[in-house]
Amino acid sequence: MVNGALFFISALGAFNGLILGVYFLVSSRKENIANLFLGALLIALSLRIGKSVLYYFNTSLLLVYLQIGLSACWFIGPFLFYYVRSEIRQVKELPKSWAWIILSMALIIVATGLVFPYQQYPIIWNRYFVQIIYAQWGVFLFLSAIELKDLFIKIARPRSLKRTEIWLISALTAITVIFICYLWALLGHSKGIYISGAIIFSIVLYAIGFYLLHRRKQDFVVPASQKYANKKIKESDAQLMLYRLERIMADKEVFRNPNLKLTDLAAEINASSHQLSQLLNESLGKSFTLYINEYRIDEACRILAATDNLTIEAVGEEVGFNSKSTFFSAFKKLKGVTPAVYQQGAIKV
Repeated sequence: MVNGALFFISALGAFNGLILGVYFLVSSRKENIANLFLGALLIALSLRIGKSVLYYFNTSLLLVYLQIGLSACWFIGPFLFYYVRSEIRQVKELPKSWAWIILSMALIIVATGLVFPYQQYPIIWNRYFVQIIYAQWGVFLFLSAIELKDLFIKIARPRSLKRTEIWLISALTAITVIFICYLWALLGHSKGIYISGAIIFSIVLYAIGFYLLHRRKQDFVVPASQKYANKKIKESDAQLMLYRLERIMADKEVFRNPNLKLTDLAAEINASSHQLSQLLNESLGKSFTLYINEYRIDEACRILAATDNLTIEAVGEEVGFNSKSTFFSAFKKLKGVTPAVYQQGAIKV
């Protein structure tokens, strides 16, 4: 009777996780990269958990199912890492480097399965491939923890954590525990703990379900822009927002867009325009225009110092200024000299 209950709970969790993962993949908007990785992560976990449940209660299971489960396990770590990174950094478009890495990993596991099918080479899988898969999972868990290091610092002040941040830490913790359960069983310390990973996954999944019913919306995966009207932004929140802002400016160079507006930049860091304006004023003592112009002028200085093949007007357009006069005025205000004088090297700045 106990085994029946364990099978029902763990199998239902794997099935529901698969359905939920497909839902996130299908319903997520194109720009919501985090939800796409969350859906992929749930599917990979569900396949791995499903394999564990079937094998635990039926050791004569066809080996092809074991291969499918282990192949899915190959993606758990990477999907978790990219989910965490895309959520923390508010990635709106899938970077090509990420796509190539995931595609390469898919080709590796598919090629391995075709050349060395589990059915014919169980010893090679158990002796080598499984260890490689778990080692890779562990590496990506570590990388995910590094990505969340700033949030772990905030745990000492739990009230400063947002719901999304709590969710990210909880997801990493749950998957780490599942990893430890499987690793412990792999090392042969306890057969009973093998099914614990499936039970933990089911419990976490049910907790998510109850949370959704209680909240009536999925704001745990899509951080809502919080209204800060008449409220001072907490120092911890401000630091995280500034980190996201700096990453967007450095990685995407959105300042080059001559039509960039406050609302556009706020959307990039998943904040309201009021919230971003308040952040810039309170934390940096700058207006939106000054903040953007500083990036533009710094980039203009780099171009002017590197080449003389472009006209001054072309440099201004390259870094995001709509007109020559605006560029000259902003440059003189921030650097104290005109672009031409700077380029000639008459004054070092």
